[in-house]
Amino acid sequence: MRRASASVSTVLAFGLLLTACGGGGGEGERPVAQKCDGSLSPTAVGALETVLGTKEFQWGGTGLERTAKVLIDDQATPGRAPGVPSMCEAGTAADDRLGISVDFRLHDGDDLFDDGTKWTAQGRHLYGMGREASTDNESAYLFVGCVSPQLKGSDKQPTPIEGVLKFKKPAQGAYPPNTPATREAYLTVLHSVTLAVVKKLGCEDDAGLPGKPVFTEKEWRGEQ
Repeated sequence: MRRASASVSTVLAFGLLLTACGGGGGEGERPVAQKCDGSLSPTAVGALETVLGTKEFQWGGTGLERTAKVLIDDQATPGRAPGVPSMCEAGTAADDRLGISVDFRLHDGDDLFDDGTKWTAQGRHLYGMGREASTDNESAYLFVGCVSPQLKGSDKQPTPIEGVLKFKKPAQGAYPPNTPATREAYLTVLHSVTLAVVKKLGCEDDAGLPGKPVFTEKEWRGEQ
């Protein structure tokens, strides 16, 4: 299985919306917009704050420019090993072990979940967005296909890109409840970050992503 990676972890942009959201970093810190390139919509910022229960975060990551470059390089050089720094991460100011990350990488067709397995029994739900979108209360996945002059050969075969959001918790902590509210919050954040990445790559038609996240659930093939 080829997973030439551009690990892009996130939980993004809060500083871009300091006035609207009423938060901010510590004294002397750069605005989060500069750190994370404004990759979260106001709605996604609100989703992040709700899931983590705070407006105060610790931020890190390498940004959209580095993420796009690595995906382009990975597409041009098959079989490259993973290990790229995260695009952006956020942990709570009180405990950076609690947070959310989003990674991006190239993927193989067999990485998709909808393979006939009854994932709902395992708590994972399927949504009608991109090539495939799914989430439970631990992680969310969004798969898209990108056609861009920056991605070698994508005019013949769309480049498959996978975005993964993971909830990070302390060893003694717990995941949020597996409810529609939690799943939709994850999808809101992941959609916003993925949309920023495909725009940076110049993907045709934003790689098929709508301007807003889709929360319409679908049946898995194994349940039809």
